[in-house]
Formats: sequence, C-alpha cells, structure tokens
Amino acid sequence: MTDPAEPIAAVDENAAESSSNFIEDIIKEDLASGKHTLIHTRFPPEPNGYLHIGHAKAICFNFGVAQRYGGLCNLRLDDTNPVKEDVEYVDNIMADIHWLGFDWGDRKFYASDYYQRLYEFAVELIKKGKAYVCDQSPEELAAWRGDFHTPGRESPWRNRSVEENLDLFERMKNGEFEEGTHVLRAKIDMQSPNMNMRDPTIYRIRKVTHHRTGDKWCIYPMYDFAHELSDALEGITHSLCSIEFENHRPLYEWVLNQLDVPCKPRQIEFARLEMTYTVMSKRKLLDLVQEGAVSGWDDPRMPTLSGLRRRGYTPESIRNFCDRIGMAKRPQVIDVALLEHAVREDLNDRAPRVMGVVDPIKVVITNFPEGQVEWFDAPLHPEKPEMGSRKLPFSRELYVERDDFRSEAPKKWYRLAPGMEVRLRYACLITCNEAIYDDKGNVVELHCTWDPESKGGDAKDGRRVRGTLHWVSAQHAVDAEVRTYDRLFKDPCPGRNHDFHEDLNPNSLNVTTGAKLEPMLADAKPGDHFQFERLGYYCVDTDSTPEHLVFNLTVPLKDSWAKIEADKADKPAPIVKGQKKKEREAQSLRDKAARQNS
Repeated sequence: MTDPAEPIAAVDENAAESSSNFIEDIIKEDLASGKHTLIHTRFPPEPNGYLHIGHAKAICFNFGVAQRYGGLCNLRLDDTNPVKEDVEYVDNIMADIHWLGFDWGDRKFYASDYYQRLYEFAVELIKKGKAYVCDQSPEELAAWRGDFHTPGRESPWRNRSVEENLDLFERMKNGEFEEGTHVLRAKIDMQSPNMNMRDPTIYRIRKVTHHRTGDKWCIYPMYDFAHELSDALEGITHSLCSIEFENHRPLYEWVLNQLDVPCKPRQIEFARLEMTYTVMSKRKLLDLVQEGAVSGWDDPRMPTLSGLRRRGYTPESIRNFCDRIGMAKRPQVIDVALLEHAVREDLNDRAPRVMGVVDPIKVVITNFPEGQVEWFDAPLHPEKPEMGSRKLPFSRELYVERDDFRSEAPKKWYRLAPGMEVRLRYACLITCNEAIYDDKGNVVELHCTWDPESKGGDAKDGRRVRGTLHWVSAQHAVDAEVRTYDRLFKDPCPGRNHDFHEDLNPNSLNVTTGAKLEPMLADAKPGDHFQFERLGYYCVDTDSTPEHLVFNLTVPLKDSWAKIEADKADKPAPIVKGQKKKEREAQSLRDKAARQNS
C-alpha cells in the first residue's frame, strides 16, 4: 500500500548537510547509492495512553527527517491490543502531533486497517510450516521459554500438521476457544540466545470489543508481527524505533524474509529519552492518574505533552529541546533542567512582561493623597519596543511580595525593612517607616512614604538605591489563583531501588488563591503566556474563567541549566569514582548482546 503522494517538503540541503547523527548518515548513504529515491518514515504510537516528552523526541525526528530529505512520514496507530486502547487516546495523540507542528497529510493509518492482510500472512506462515497453534497455558509458555541462562523447550504442539494448524487457527478466528487456551506461534528456534526468537507468539485470543472493528475479530496480532508487516504494506524505508527494540530486530527481519511483502524496511534503533525527576513509562503514568496522585493525564506536573502544554510549554521549546539532545545510540539521562532552559529561552523572547504579586502584603503610602492615581508607562518587553507598552496605575495602597520584607534586615538585604528605601519598578522610590502586626505577630501592613521627585524610579539627587520590587495597585488589582509547581518526584531517579511512588514529592503543587495582578491581565485567556517580573513565566490555565483567573507557573526565572553550563566552561568535568569501571561494564554488556543477536 505504498502511498504515491508527493513529498511533504523539498530537501532541506542546509539542514541535511549539518546533520551529524548516525541515522541521518545512513539515510544520506541510501539516497546517494540509489537504494532509495524517497525517504518514508512513520510514527506508530499505541493508543493506550497520552503521549509524553519521550514520544516528542520520536515525533520530531520521524517527521523532521522526512521534511529534511523531502520524504514522507505516516501516522499509524498501533491498535493491536483492544484491552488497553481508547478513542480518547487516539484523539489526544493526533492533537499533540498537530500542536508540535507536524502533519501526516492523508497518511493516517491504523494497524487494524491491515487485520485481514495480517491474518492472511499468518495463514501463509502456517502453510510454509513456519507457524503453529500452541495449546500451552500462559504459565507453561513462560516456563518452557527458558531464560538467558536456560534454553527453551519445544512445545508438545510444535510439530502439528499444516492441516491441523490451519483448522485450529480458523477456529480461533471464529471464536470457538476461550482466551488463554490457544495462541499462534512462529516456528523459529527454541535454543536461540535471543529470547525474542524462541517461537514467539504472533496471535492471541482477545474477546473484547475493538474501538474500530467492533466484534469482527476475536484474535489479534502481536506487535512484533503486526509492526513490520504494516511498515512493509505502507512502503516504509526506515523504521526508526527506540533502543529496547534492538533485540526484536532479528524477529522483525525474520518475518519479512518469510513472506512475500511489497518492501523490506530497515529497522534502526536510537536511545530513548530518559530524564531526571521523571518517569516515562505509560503504565506508571496511568497508575498516577488512576490512583489520584495527579489530576489527570494533562496535570501540569506530568511529562505528557498535554501536561506540558497546560503548564505553559510551547511547541517551539519542545522542538528545540529535542534538537539539542540529538539522536544517539547509547542510552542517556537528560537533566530536566535542560527542558526548563528550553522553555525559559523561548518565553524570554515572546512573553509580555507584567507584574503579579503571588503572596501579597499591603503597603500604605502615607504621604500619597487618598483617591489620587498616578499612571506610569511600562514596556511589555524591554528588548522589543515593537510589542508596545501598558499603563500602570499607582495609588495610596499597593501590594508587594511578602518575601520582600524583613522585620530585621540581614546583611546585604536590599529590599524592604524598617528605615530602608527601595525602588518600585517603573514608578518611584519608597521608604519603609513602620510595620503593623496582628495579635499573632504576623505582619499585615507596611506604612511607607514615597519620594514625589523620583517618578519613573530614579532619585533626582543621584542617591543610589539598590533594591527594586514589583508591585500592584490595590485599587486596580485583579484577583487570581496561582498554581506553583515543583517537580513531581523528589528523587532524580524515581524508583531506583524501591517503588517509584515512594519518591513522589508531597510539595509538588502549591495553590495560592489571593494573588494580585496588574489590571491588563483581566482579559487573559487560557494559553496566554506572561513573565511575572522577578518571579517567572506563567500561563493561563484551562480552568481559568473571566470570573476566576487561574495561572500556572511554567518555570521560575532562575536558570539552573545555564549556570551548570557556564560552570562547565570554567572548569573540567569532575571525575566520578568508579565511572570508568561502570563504562567498561556497560560496553561489555552491549558487546555481549550484539554477539547474541549476530
């Protein structure tokens, strides 16, 4: 079923020339040799959960490499397990890919599109004596398969006649047997050092309704049978997948070599994305959703694309992140600070600057006339005058951040304290004269005076004022709820030696309902991005309404990744005790696996 459509883009010679990853080296060789004249890739997610940041890497590369070399990229939903699949997941997958900026044109397929052809391929294997129906129970199948130290044992049903296997397989299809009583297995080699080649199951019975085919089928192909045949039917040239499928490649190639297929794609594996303070298993993410540890798949603490979008991450920032981490063969764990750096870098360029006080304390300017309002001009972006400006109202009563006051100023404290003068950004200078306390000893109000000669924020006599605070006029303030997010896990490697639930961060979400924002934010809509000056980048949440504004902290202003990189440039990387020994052991294991698969 090779698609005759035109390439989605002309070859981007500059991007292709600058490529340095091993997969694109292979692609360039294939094009130069004439092995292929058109590159055709695919992104084949299972619709059993929401896509996460690890999938973004595969999306960006599969669609991106097709664009760079003037090729095609399909979307194929691998819907071979109806027990775990849902239309909700299908819809979300498509929405996420479009949000990232990619499109499959008219090349959206499902593995279920090929059920009849896959069944016919299975029958062909039976007729060739390459597949048989096995009656072993799931427990027996597992036990007889052996392990890495013990060779497998051949099933008692392995040598059934072709006629008997054809009859039993037909009866499986017709629903005559219960789940778990019969499977169709490929007949390969029970002594193989590669566990995937020990007569793997290629069809099993599932008496459940499929979201597309209904009850038409009660047998379903396994991924390791359906995937390569779907690739072949679609004319895929390069089947790009994550490294855990490296040991599955011999089976991928074995199936294609036994059958008369339109083409034989080449499977190439790359390292999957692993990230600190994060879990990437859809099973684990589903656990978090089902047990209520998060509010849903789109909880802003989740690494799902829906969660990242809701938190305020932009598609550009995620694409840039994926470009930076590159495409490697060896597994690598990426510091989550690099992802945070990517969105901070993107939002720094595009987000309007505003002022919001998340934990407010009232300031009364005692020498400012009651009822009077001064208006100050403030740019929406200090480096982009084309974005324009906004007017900031200044009145007798203001709000500042509670953390910007100390009853007793420590050394090098340049914010508010009794007797100290600070600058209110874009407005004027004020001096703190008195703090008002409640009966529990908490500061509830600050009394200050302003310098009318300092309008705009500078003293006319040239005196130096080091502290600058953000603020909001109490009379004009917009009320909002602010959700401040921290990492979902408190350990950089969740579940390293125990249940990953034990590493959940109990302080990953802090909700403030009394935030005060400048008036221009009254019209903010879900998805809008802003920089709250001195605090961080915020996004309007999907829960937000005109009557109840809700803002999510995307990332704070502090950039730990940039600091780490700057430190690296100034000094050599530290030598970790035992690092070289671990690298040698890891290489030894990779070499052993390669020998087993050769």
